Amino acid sequence: MLIVQKFGGTSVGDLERIQNVANRVSETKKAGHDVVVVVSAMSGETNKLVAYAEHFSADPERSEMDMLLSSGERVTASLLAIALNAMGHSAVSMSGRKAGIVTDNLHTKARIEEIDPTAMHKAIKEGKIIVVAGFQGVSLDGNVTTLGRGGSDLSAVAIAGAIKADLCEIYTDVSGIYTTDPRIEPKAKKLDKISYDEMLELASLGAKVLQNRSVELAKKLNVNLVTRTSFSNEEGTLITKEENIMEKPLVSGIALDKNQARVSLFGVKDRTGIASDIFNKLAQNNVNIDMIIQNVAHDGSANIDFTVPVGDLSDAKKVVAEFIESGDITEQSYDEKICKVSIVGVGMKSHTGVAAKAFTTMANENINITMISTSEIKVSMVIAEKYAELAVRSLHDAYELDK
Repeated sequence: MLIVQKFGGTSVGDLERIQNVANRVSETKKAGHDVVVVVSAMSGETNKLVAYAEHFSADPERSEMDMLLSSGERVTASLLAIALNAMGHSAVSMSGRKAGIVTDNLHTKARIEEIDPTAMHKAIKEGKIIVVAGFQGVSLDGNVTTLGRGGSDLSAVAIAGAIKADLCEIYTDVSGIYTTDPRIEPKAKKLDKISYDEMLELASLGAKVLQNRSVELAKKLNVNLVTRTSFSNEEGTLITKEENIMEKPLVSGIALDKNQARVSLFGVKDRTGIASDIFNKLAQNNVNIDMIIQNVAHDGSANIDFTVPVGDLSDAKKVVAEFIESGDITEQSYDEKICKVSIVGVGMKSHTGVAAKAFTTMANENINITMISTSEIKVSMVIAEKYAELAVRSLHDAYELDK
C-alpha cells in the first residue's frame, strides 16, 4: 500500500515525540508499505514566529510572513528525516516547492492549484520515505506561500490525491471522530466510519478534529481518510464515501458551536432589494453568515435575524450601523450568549421524525429554540449558551448514541 501519514503540532511537539513519530513511520515501512509523511511545525513554533514578526511590525507584509512561518514545518521535516536515516531507513525531506505543490498568489491563505508529483514518485521508486513540510507551497510566480488554518491537513490530502495513495492517515491528539465531544458527554462513542458529508457538517459545526477544507478536498479527490491518535495504536475513524458504509445510523453525531453571535434587525424598510443590499454589504466586509430568519411585520416592514461567528460581529455591527444611519433599519440588537447545537446523520434522508424528536427533547428540558436550520442530513438549533451542554447530553441520550 501507498500511505500518506500526517502528524500535527502536538504529535511532533518535542524531540521525544518526533522520535515516537519516526518509530511509527518505521513500523509502517517495515510492514511493506510505501510512506509519504506530512508534518506540521512543532507545537508553539508558529505562535513564536508570529510574535517575533510582531515585535517589529503590527502589520507585517504577508509575503514575508509566509517565508517566516513556512520555516517551522521545514524544521520538523528535516528533523524527522534525520531521525529516520539514523534508524537505518533512507529518508528525504522536501519543502512544499520540492514536493511540487503549486498554489495561487494569495499569501497566508493560498489555495492549492496543482501538484506535480514527479519528485515524490522518483523518491518512492527509490524506496525512500518522503517527509514533506506541510502547510506550504509555491505560487506560480515562484514565491513561498502558506495555506492558512489546517494547511498541513490540506497538504496531506492533496498529496494523497496526487500520488493516488491508498490511504491518508491524519494523526492528532484525539483517537478519532466521536458521537459528540467526550468532555461534555463521557458516554460519547468513537465512530468506526463516517461519510464525507457527515464529517463536513460536523467540521463546519465546530468539531475541531478536521478542517472542512481538508474533508471537501478528500471527497473531491476520493481519498480515504483516517483520523487517529499518534499516542497509541488504537484504531481511528475512517472517513469515506457513503456507499462504503453498510449500516447508516439515523444520527451519527451531535455538534456544538459556541462561536456564534445573533444579529437582530427590526423595522427593515419594505423595499425591493433591501435584503440583497444588506447581505451583499456584509459579504463585501467578509462577514460569514450562517442561519437567517425573516419575519414580515403588520406594517409591511420586516425583522431579520441572522447568526455570524463571534469574530465577525464587530464588522457586522459596522455594516448594520450604515443601514441604521440611512433609515433602512429602525433598530438592532446583538446577542453573544447563544450557541448552535446540531444533529447530523445520513440516516435522516430515509427516516421521518428525526427533527421532531430533537424539538421534543429540547421542550422536555425547557430549552427554548430561537432559530432552526435544516438540510438533508442536519438539523441545527440556536439556543441560549447556558443550556449548551445540557442540550448536547439530552440529544445524545435521545438518539441512544452511546449504544
